[in-house]
Order: sequence, then C-alpha cells, then structure tokens
Amino acid sequence: MEPWAKEWLEDQRRQGTKCLEIKVSGKNHYVYYSTTHWDKDRKKAVKTSDYLGKLDLVEGFIKSGSRYKGQSTEVRNVKEYGNSMLLHESMKDLKPQLMEAFPDLWEEIYSLAMVRVANHVPLKRVESAWDKLYNADRINPNLNPKNLTEVLRGVGVDRIGQDQIFKSLMNQSQQLVYDLTSMFSHSMSISLAEKGYNKDKIQVPQINLALLCNAESGLPTMIRSLPGSLKDIRTLHNSISELDIRDKILILDRGFFSEDVMRFLGGQEISYIIPARRNSNYYKTRIHLNEHLYYRERLIRCGRRKAGNKFLYIFEDQNLMAEENDTLYRKLDAKKINKEELREMMKRSGRILLISNLDVPEKTVYELYKKRERVEKLFDSYKSALSSDRLYLQDNETVFGHVFISFFSLYAYCKLELALKKAELNSKLSPVDLLFEFGKVYHYDLGEQELISEVPKKVLDLEARLGLSIFPILARS
Repeated sequence: MEPWAKEWLEDQRRQGTKCLEIKVSGKNHYVYYSTTHWDKDRKKAVKTSDYLGKLDLVEGFIKSGSRYKGQSTEVRNVKEYGNSMLLHESMKDLKPQLMEAFPDLWEEIYSLAMVRVANHVPLKRVESAWDKLYNADRINPNLNPKNLTEVLRGVGVDRIGQDQIFKSLMNQSQQLVYDLTSMFSHSMSISLAEKGYNKDKIQVPQINLALLCNAESGLPTMIRSLPGSLKDIRTLHNSISELDIRDKILILDRGFFSEDVMRFLGGQEISYIIPARRNSNYYKTRIHLNEHLYYRERLIRCGRRKAGNKFLYIFEDQNLMAEENDTLYRKLDAKKINKEELREMMKRSGRILLISNLDVPEKTVYELYKKRERVEKLFDSYKSALSSDRLYLQDNETVFGHVFISFFSLYAYCKLELALKKAELNSKLSPVDLLFEFGKVYHYDLGEQELISEVPKKVLDLEARLGLSIFPILARS
C-alpha cells in the first residue's frame, strides 16, 4: 500500500469511519467495507467484503458507479479455489495444534506445507505458489525466501513445539510402525550429514530419517532427523526414549532385530513385533504349522511357541516359497551357491519368523506386521518433498525445520489418499490427480462482488463420493 493511501485510511479512522479496508492490485487501490459474520454451514466466522470504490492519488476516493457505466468490469484477482479448499480440508486437523505449538510461525509453516502437498516447490517460488491459491483463512504469511529460511531455523530449534504435535498424534493410535531411511547431503556445514552406508552399500554423506506411523490409519505421527552414521538400532533407542509410547504396540523391520532391542522395548512397557533375521538361531526352534490363514487370498500356514518371555510366530507363504525356491535354483545354476547351501536356504524359504511379547492369535500378529508396508510408501512420498530445499539447508537447525514442515505436507497428502481409498477411488486417482481436478474451480474478486466459477460435473461427483461439501450451492452447475 502506498503511503498516501495509508494516510487516507488513517484519516478516515480518525474521523470515526470503521471497517474500511484497502486492497491493492498492481498500482490500483480499492476501498472495501469489511466485516465478519458467523457461517452456520462452515461453523466459523467468515469475512465479507463490500466494494465501495477506488482510491486515486489525484482525485481521492471515487465512489463505485460514479463513472460511466459503459466501462467493462475489471477482474482484480483470480485464485484457485477448489484445490485450495481441498488442501485446507486435509490440514484442518493439524491447524489448531500448529497454532498452539508455534503461535508466531504457524502461518508460514501452514502455507509452506500446503503448497508442497502436490508440488516440489523450492523456497524461492513458495510466495508465487501461495498467491495462486484462494486464501480461505485470510492469513498473511511472510513468504520471502530469506524469511522462510529463518522460519526453518526457528522451527528446527523448537523441539518442545515439535514434540507437542507428535505426542498429540501418537495419542490417537495404539499401533505404531517405526522405520528408517536416509537423504544425501554434500553440505559441509551440516554436521548431521555423516558418512554411512546406503542400501547399495555405498558410503556417502547422509542424514537418517526416523518415521513413526499410525498403523491403524496409515497417517504419519512423528519424524526425526538423526546423524547419518547411526545404525538402525541406536536410532530406535534415541527416538523411543524421547517420546512416551508405553502400552502401545511397535511394529519394526528386520533391520532392528536384536536381543538388546527386545530387552529395551520390554523394559519401556512397549509391546513389539519384529521379524527375526534369516540367520537367526530362533529359526532352529521347532514350531508346528498346525494353523492357517488367508491373506489377500494367499494361503499362509502358521504356528506359534513360547520361548521364555517371548512368543515365536512362524508363517509359511506357499506362493512366496515357490518364488524363493525358483530364485535359489537359479543361483545354483549360476554357481553362486552350492547344493549344501541350497538345502540349508530352502529350509527357510517362504517363511517369516516374528518375535513378539504379545500373546495373541497368529492372524492378529501377521496382519499387524503387514501394516508396516504402508510406511515404505510414505517414505517414497516424503523423500520427494524433502528434495525441494537442498540449496537452502546450510546448517543442522534448518534441516530440522525442513524435515518437520515436510512432515505436514506428507500428513495432508496421506489424508487425501485415505479419503480416496475410503471412496474406493484410489485405483483411479492419486492425491495429485484429485488436486488437479479440483483446481479447475476458481474464485473471482470482481471488486464489487466475489464469485466462484461453475463446478464441473466430474468435480461435483468427486466431491459427493468423498463426502465433502466445499462448494457453495450457487457455484454448482
């Protein structure tokens, strides 16, 4: 806003005129009478703006309609409405917690996370991406790249605020999946980026990422960035010690298997399910396969046995056994293994041995373990979002902040994915596809009034299938 316009507005307020607002479009200044009213359908206060006229440096205030009516109506603002409202819907559960944990930074965190749900937007383009979206909450975040870098740093050092959100999410679940991945960094100023072995056994500078996921809903509940040289087992000790997850069930991957981990979790009053390594002596324990179950129409023979204070659950997947035996014979033909090794490996082909301190039916344990497959898919989505800001990550604090804010984008993405799955649309549409379709609905600020473009039938059908109500009745075609 130009100084002369600001002075005019202050003068009006001194004279007792209230509720005036000036909106700037290019070099033009437009005067509105802005108030709020309670919307019963949306159950919140909604801002209403009535166009009064234009403010000119020379002529002063020009009342609406005082000039000749043959003048065409100029569109002041065109915003993407449909996808914006969909993003707000996907993040509304986290918004109150975010406002409480980060009262001074929540607007920047919220808007930055929102623009990155569907696109990998670097900091330098965040402000432009946000400006395209309809601002349903009427917030005013400072999205200058330099300020956002400071936001990342401020969020990164506020561990208490982060834990406040993570703990509230963990209270919503009794079953949690924990897993680990890494991202690479060649920045010499990031001490977290220590040399460690990636999945291809290549030693590179990397940062470990520990992710905790709600096994019941599939939503992420916690993310942590850790030094790249830490092994899987040590990261688990650090993450669990910081967060209270007593009386919950923790589902782990084979990489965490060790007697120390099982003793540690038992001492923390945490129930666990963890697969034994293929070379574990636990496989030598005789367990009768006297039960069976079906998982996704596949026959699984199973059995269990108590061993001390633990229970051993063995599962034999007939389809998997055939696939692994085929692979083993191909290795034999290629002289990668000998016949003695073949016989030994075939004893365990198609079998999964799960160790737990839970005394429950075999089917319960198997289905709980299979829920960890969701975390692998979450990591794929999450690591894509993480690739956005590498140029801006110059120290550990900005890494912590970047990892945390990307967590919000992942949460919103998963919310959309769950909505599609519930509506049985996930085989046809991804969250990105959904946002693209809803992005066809625009909001127009015409100065004297605000309008929503007509909603295409396909979008209306999607809205109905998803059980949403985000478009005004007048906008429906």
